[in-house]
Amino acid sequence: MGLFDKLVGWLGLKKEVNVLCLGLDNSGKTTIINKLKPSNAQVQDIVPTIGFSIEKFKTSSLSFTVFDMSGQGRYRNLWEHYYKEGQAIIFVIDSADKLRMVVAKEELDTLLNHPDIKHRRIPILFFANKMDVRDALSSVKVSQLLCLENIKDKPWYICATDAIRGDGLQEGVDWLQGKRPNVHN
Repeated sequence: MGLFDKLVGWLGLKKEVNVLCLGLDNSGKTTIINKLKPSNAQVQDIVPTIGFSIEKFKTSSLSFTVFDMSGQGRYRNLWEHYYKEGQAIIFVIDSADKLRMVVAKEELDTLLNHPDIKHRRIPILFFANKMDVRDALSSVKVSQLLCLENIKDKPWYICATDAIRGDGLQEGVDWLQGKRPNVHN
């Protein structure tokens, strides 16, 4: 049973949840999505996403559509085309890539100020990924560098993760499950 199965109670009677998975390239988005899928749907070899991919999963009473958006610079402008459909956002940060933390903050600020996101109380789950890498920044430090404390109009949560082993993913899913995104955001 995958972690997405834990989200069955998310929307009550709503049958489909659209989740945007965003972050810079090489942050671990595709690996996280793979780990969230039911174990019989997981793949062994993960390759970088070019453009975007759409993953659909079904549980006993709910369908998930996850938009895995490439974080490569030339593809980031595609993200905004999917904001309206998003009912939750997973924003993945490579905690070991200190040099690009400023770029991650810029992309987050652009996301938060976009007209399709700005006035919605869409929940945002931050995965401070790659905690298994030596000298990775703590989730507290990542939160400080991204100025997450300034996000006052949206529910958000950050947790330390190691996507390869799956560490921390359950904590994030449990938080999202409790947020019950409103489809009329």
